[in-house]
Amino acid sequence: MPRRDAAGATAAAGRLGPQLWRAARRYLRRRLRMSVDAIEHLVGGLGTSILALAAVLLLVLVALASVVGIGLAVVPSAAKAVRLAANRERARLSRWDRDLPLPPAVPTGLRDVLRDPWFRRECAFVAVHGTVGFGLGVLGLSLPISAVQNLLFPLYYWVLPPEAGGPGFIDWRIDGLPDALVVGLIGVGWLAATVALNPPLAGLQALPGRRLLAPPRDVDMSLRIAELTATRAAALDAHAAELRRIERSLHDGAQNRLVAVTVLLGAARRAMLRDPARAVEILDRAHDSAEQALAELRSVVRGILPPVLDHRGLAAALDGLAAGCGVPCTVEVDVPGRCAASVEATAYFVVAEALTNVARHSGAASVAVTVRRSVDRLYVSIVDDGRGGADEGHGSGIAGIRRRVQGHDGQFTLTSPPGGPTTLLVELPCGS
Repeated sequence: MPRRDAAGATAAAGRLGPQLWRAARRYLRRRLRMSVDAIEHLVGGLGTSILALAAVLLLVLVALASVVGIGLAVVPSAAKAVRLAANRERARLSRWDRDLPLPPAVPTGLRDVLRDPWFRRECAFVAVHGTVGFGLGVLGLSLPISAVQNLLFPLYYWVLPPEAGGPGFIDWRIDGLPDALVVGLIGVGWLAATVALNPPLAGLQALPGRRLLAPPRDVDMSLRIAELTATRAAALDAHAAELRRIERSLHDGAQNRLVAVTVLLGAARRAMLRDPARAVEILDRAHDSAEQALAELRSVVRGILPPVLDHRGLAAALDGLAAGCGVPCTVEVDVPGRCAASVEATAYFVVAEALTNVARHSGAASVAVTVRRSVDRLYVSIVDDGRGGADEGHGSGIAGIRRRVQGHDGQFTLTSPPGGPTTLLVELPCGS
């Protein structure tokens, strides 16, 4: 018995090793992807911070000129410059995170400009983003630049005089390859700092825009009411479309099969006395029709809520979709615990419809599905390397995906330039 226990423990350890290795690889890939995304966001934030800094300098000049009375006339023009910088940041954050609606046009009168709640919040934004945001952008970009300089230093150190030292703060003498390799090791530290610090730096840089560029409370409430009205209508449309699909599947499939079974059973009963062999043949056909009707009923039930989704969770259900996809598909799911059943069902059907579109229309050689949960949001990404040019208005099922997502108060984004790749991003609220 102890020998069996030892063998079982060895086998368990043998299985645990590859699982830990796969988990470590997924973690590293996720961290690297987050770091690359953070660099992209920091670059964009640095650009908008330069615009914000220019707007701040303009406001200071206008304020100084207003002391002597000649700057009041250009306050509306300065407000337009502030609005331009703020709108560029709104557009950047809308591509990255949630949509930030654009404000109305800047008022033309001085008194109206000064009373405008949008303008007051935008002035606070350019002041913070043009200073703190600029510093965070420079800091965030200096980390990967320092990492690259130090990591590559052993390849070009020999062209520099030894007393010149290394890149950045490294000012000691470099006498040979060992000293250059030490600089390269410092580059590894810079790389680790980039991976660890850039995502929070990017989030901190975007924080003033998220807080100050959102609509004022009364405007935000009216926009939210309009948004909820639209999503409620989308939910009702999606529900009606789903009922029509189920009714059509039952009417055109299982019901026709069951009618055929009834007709065949009647014919078999009439033939039972006259031609028993013929009756057996008819019963066999009735049996086949009954099996087909049962299979179609199961298909309809799976279309309402797949049993694997209910019993084994979203990851197992998506693995099943990937296995049945006509295009090589990789699935990466990072969802601790379970989400609400309606959220998992929406994510499942989004992926199912997207993979069907990829197999039918894209001509792709591969497709990647990524699902992750961050606090109270579920993010679904489907990326294929096909020909692109996906159009929501040409009956490819994309409009149905959008309705289903909007019915769940989620966000849907499709990017499909001609030549590809096609990226479908879905964000669903999933509770705390």
